[in-house]
Amino acid sequence: MAKETSVEVQIESRKLKLTNLEKILYPEVGFTKAQVIDYYTRIAPAILPHTRDHPLTLKRYPNGVDAEFFYEKNCPKHRPPWVETATVWSGGNNRDMYYCMAQDVPTLVWLAQIATLEFHTSLSMAKNLPQPRTLVFDLDPGPPATIVECCRIGMMLRDVFLEHGLESCAKTSGSKGLQLYVPLNTAVDYNQTKVVSKGLAQLFEERHPDLVVHKQLKELRKGRVLIDWSQNDQYKTTVNVYSLRARARPTVSTPVTWAEVEKCLKTGDPSTLVFDSDQVLARVAKLGDLFEPVVKKKQKLPRSLLQLTGGAPAVEKMANRRRSMGGGRFPPQKGRTGRMERTEKGLE
Repeated sequence: MAKETSVEVQIESRKLKLTNLEKILYPEVGFTKAQVIDYYTRIAPAILPHTRDHPLTLKRYPNGVDAEFFYEKNCPKHRPPWVETATVWSGGNNRDMYYCMAQDVPTLVWLAQIATLEFHTSLSMAKNLPQPRTLVFDLDPGPPATIVECCRIGMMLRDVFLEHGLESCAKTSGSKGLQLYVPLNTAVDYNQTKVVSKGLAQLFEERHPDLVVHKQLKELRKGRVLIDWSQNDQYKTTVNVYSLRARARPTVSTPVTWAEVEKCLKTGDPSTLVFDSDQVLARVAKLGDLFEPVVKKKQKLPRSLLQLTGGAPAVEKMANRRRSMGGGRFPPQKGRTGRMERTEKGLE
């Protein structure tokens, strides 16, 4: 057995001990832990604006993408003292949870050192969990559909938002699908984003039943695109832009232009929207952060969109119910718990 190697490094003002740098985490292409650390170090200027101040769920692969993995909600107790955490009340566990927050380059390196390949973040900032910063759709193709079909639906959704005065951004999931983000960064709550997202998903299914489903039942999804609206929830997390994915190759959840989405649909070639870590670093060097509007652009959710989706009465009903309950910071959750309310290690 090879002797474990370690090296001490200083990143900014922090000292870290890095171990097992030669360990291969992506066996098919021989991508090592050292390369994972290098990627997150180099992508830091682009990813940090999107992780900073957001509760972070870790998806860790200690023995590589072909071995067992686990989600970790509570930030590991052996974390360095300078790693910041967000306190989030868990109704499911009836206690506070302490999520890591990726605030700086040393924290990114430490997270990569403990084999965090995927970063899954809340749509809210820790200081105001009931307020989503964005409205999100995860477009997931049911085979034999691919990301090409997701592009068609993504462009249709984009056009609906444009009709109501809202701009949106697209990124690959880094896996099979496409994700659409509508920047808000204004006073809004999940009651509103949830009824709009669900209403649009249902509307698209009614108008295009051969193309779209809004329920996650596998028997409904063959050859169609699931418009997953359910990510618009205070207790769920979504894969962060620029996060690696645990695929055969070190693919990345990559922001793309709408011109690239249109090209993928026109050519019918799914490979045009697959990017690995080296390609993403080159894209950022050339194009900058295409997802910058998601953190900077301020847009109000128009009432016309609530009316289109039949959501206005539902929002008012939920608002009245919440006021009658005292408008608590963390309303009681019934039924199935969301991702941010699962067990400490959040095994899924």
